[in-house]
Amino acid sequence: MSPLFDLVGRSILITGATGALGRTAALTLAGLGAKLTLAAGSKDDLESIGAQIRKAGGTCRLIARRPDTLADAEAIAAEALDAYGRIDGLLVASGTNIPKMIGDMATEEWEQVMDANVRGSWLMCKSAGKPMIAQGQGGKVVLVSSVRGRHGTPRGYSAYCSSKSAVDGLTRALATEWGQHGITVNAIGPTVFRSKLTAWMFDDDPKASASRVQSLPRIPLGRLGEPEDLMGIVVYLLAPASDFCTGQVIYVDGGYTAG
Repeated sequence: MSPLFDLVGRSILITGATGALGRTAALTLAGLGAKLTLAAGSKDDLESIGAQIRKAGGTCRLIARRPDTLADAEAIAAEALDAYGRIDGLLVASGTNIPKMIGDMATEEWEQVMDANVRGSWLMCKSAGKPMIAQGQGGKVVLVSSVRGRHGTPRGYSAYCSSKSAVDGLTRALATEWGQHGITVNAIGPTVFRSKLTAWMFDDDPKASASRVQSLPRIPLGRLGEPEDLMGIVVYLLAPASDFCTGQVIYVDGGYTAG
C-alpha cells in the first residue's frame, strides 16, 4: 500500500455504521488496518459487524448510540478516545429520508429528516472536532451529501434536498474554520445507491422498474450505484492522499451531475 493511502493504525470513527454505506466503509477500512469506533442505534447489527471485523483480524470498538443529542455525540467521541487515545478520522454515514410532497409532509417529519442529516452531522463534527484540534496533528472529516443537495429532483424531496444542501454548506464552513488546524472536511455526493432506504428501486416490481426507467437516462454510466462504488473516495478522503483537498463535495454519481 502506498504511503499516500496508508490507514494502518489510524483511529476512525463511523456513525451510521449499520447502514449500507457505514457497514461497507467499516469492513473496507478495517481491512486496510484502521482502528475503528462504530456507532449506530442497533446493538445486534453492530455486534454482527464487529464480529465480522474481528474474525478477519481487525480492531473495533462498538457503541449502540445515535448522535441525536450533544450528549450522545460526545459519548460517541469519548468512546473512540477511550479505545485509542485519539481520533484521526470521522465518517458521518448516518441519515434518513421521508419522501413526501411538501403539502402532505408534517412539520415533525421535516424536522426528523433535518435532525438526522444536518443536526447529527453538526453534533458529531462539534464533538469529534474538539479532540482533533487538541491533538494538534490534523485530521479528516467526511460527511455524506447527495446529488440532491445540488438538484431539486425528484418531487417530494423538499426535506431531503434541503438537508443535503445544508450538509454542503457545513462542509465548506468547517473546511474554512478548521484549515488552520490541518483538519480537512469534505463530503461525498452519491446518486441512488443500494441501501435500506432505496432497496425497493432495485426490485423487479412495476413501481421499481418505472423509477429506474426514469432515473437511468440521467446517469451516463447507465446503472444505479452500489455501496462499494463509494469506497474509493472514502479511503481517499480519510488517507494522506487528500491532505490538500478540503471544502469539497465530490460527486460519485455515475456522471449524473455532468448532464
